[in-house]
Amino acid sequence: MTTLSTLLFASWIMVACNADSSAGSSASNTTETVNASAEAAPQTAQVSSLYKDGTNDQNRGDKVGLVRVHGTMTSSVSGDVILYESESRNTSEIARTKLVNRSFDFGELELGRGFFKISYNGETNATDIIINPDEPELYIEFKSSRLSATKSAAASVENTAWFAYQTKQTQHDQAIRKLRQGIKDAGAFRSRIEGQIKAKEDEFSDEQHAMMDANPGTYFAKWLGWKNPKYPSLQGRFFEDIDPLDNSAVRSMALSDRIQKMMRAFSGGTDSGFLACIDLVKAHFEPNPVALESVLYSMLDGFYNTGKETICQYILDNYIFDEDCGADLSDAIRLRAQGIINLQVGKTPPNFQIDKWDGGTLDLYETAKQNEYTLIMFWASWCHKCEQEMPNIGPMYAKHGYKGFEVIGVSLDQVRATWEKAISDNGMTWPNVSQLQAWNSPVVGDYKVTATPSYFLLDKDSKIVLKPKRYFEVDKFLNENLK
Repeated sequence: MTTLSTLLFASWIMVACNADSSAGSSASNTTETVNASAEAAPQTAQVSSLYKDGTNDQNRGDKVGLVRVHGTMTSSVSGDVILYESESRNTSEIARTKLVNRSFDFGELELGRGFFKISYNGETNATDIIINPDEPELYIEFKSSRLSATKSAAASVENTAWFAYQTKQTQHDQAIRKLRQGIKDAGAFRSRIEGQIKAKEDEFSDEQHAMMDANPGTYFAKWLGWKNPKYPSLQGRFFEDIDPLDNSAVRSMALSDRIQKMMRAFSGGTDSGFLACIDLVKAHFEPNPVALESVLYSMLDGFYNTGKETICQYILDNYIFDEDCGADLSDAIRLRAQGIINLQVGKTPPNFQIDKWDGGTLDLYETAKQNEYTLIMFWASWCHKCEQEMPNIGPMYAKHGYKGFEVIGVSLDQVRATWEKAISDNGMTWPNVSQLQAWNSPVVGDYKVTATPSYFLLDKDSKIVLKPKRYFEVDKFLNENLK
């Protein structure tokens, strides 16, 4: 059971999962199978009809300056309004203020061009905005309790265009999704539907170009120009139209989306194809350590989340921890990379202390120390796959529990009553914990969970010995190792 954002984040590596590029930091989850002939497609220097350059002297490069971000919300309840800076699919908090009398004000902040996110009382109620120091004051009116719904920024050319584009993007995605739903059973009409899809894509491209013309010199126009490569058939020139020194590209989905398209077009789904793409991406962004760190981590994270840990190891060994290639990288990228390394078999994952549903606090390392093997099971009451797995966990627990086997259920629920009912209904006699923050739970981020159920089997030293997909892999391991 995968969320939209994690599906998009994890799926771009896979041969048969092809999430469409999106606006800002969201995208449609439409998937399609990569054409097997793509690898053999001729490479030509023809400029794509979908390409349009959105960069001019006004918006070229990054710009850092003071911007006052403030506005109003419909909620009469005071709470935290949080501003996040975007980096590909990741965000980091940069400011926090209170909503008072339906108003919020972050004051003047020194910021660069790019996409940012505003949330109210947690990331689940959030929306993307554009900040550009060319507009030193950004005033936003949120006209719904759901921030992603109706809103306006009348004095901001950037956000007026961006909010209008989001509506067009949603309508386009819905139309494409509807056409693709019928393509499997189309039979002789398949080519007709494929033609309709192409016509829709061309029509949307024309709309994008019109919006770029209507908003020249904006970050919005430059970002739209990054959505379609100038030379889509040339692997060696696939990133040529993105300036590697422009840090404003890092504050968007542009680099991650372009990497996704490159992998889909040129990798052929093979390890050697992936490695060739990785090398070209690294070479293009090598002049700028900031952008280089961003694309390396984006690829590392994407490959990890699709189970391609050998590809992850290539990036780690050759580009992040290599003494020569990684010399210009900061300690921050190595720290982020270490988080992925620690989730590999043979490594020690992060500890956690989380409140149990029936009282008290569970400490992972302490629990692991008291047992031969401990299974961490990420699950949720709304997960249908979990419903299928759960009837098998109980018998396995009864079979091996007395030998030194423990299970820790980590729920991604948000409502305590729903979580507790699921525990009761499923007869879960093992410890269960939850931070009740769904996909925003810190432990979910620490363990890079992108789907439920997800399993990690630990030994008594808290080292990962198995990362199974299904319960029977755990049972087989315990039959062989727990006597």
